[in-house]
Amino acid sequence: MNGILLFIVIGLVAGWLAGVLVKGGGFGILGDIVVGVLGAVIGGYCFGVLGIGGSGILGEILIATVGAVLLIFVLRLVRRV
Repeated sequence: MNGILLFIVIGLVAGWLAGVLVKGGGFGILGDIVVGVLGAVIGGYCFGVLGIGGSGILGEILIATVGAVLLIFVLRLVRRV
């Protein structure tokens, strides 16, 4: 249970940071959590393929944020088409 709560908190922070970095604004609390959690999965996969791992909570937030930014860019590209 503790791990799931931590994953959600990291997702929330990463989703919010991604919304700020991409200048699109946030998606609301639930949307930020979803984008952040999906971003954590995407970032974890991408960094894992590169052989890079995060150390500690800040490293995990960084990886999740990068993944969430990538997700937002893809979502915006799909929306335009």
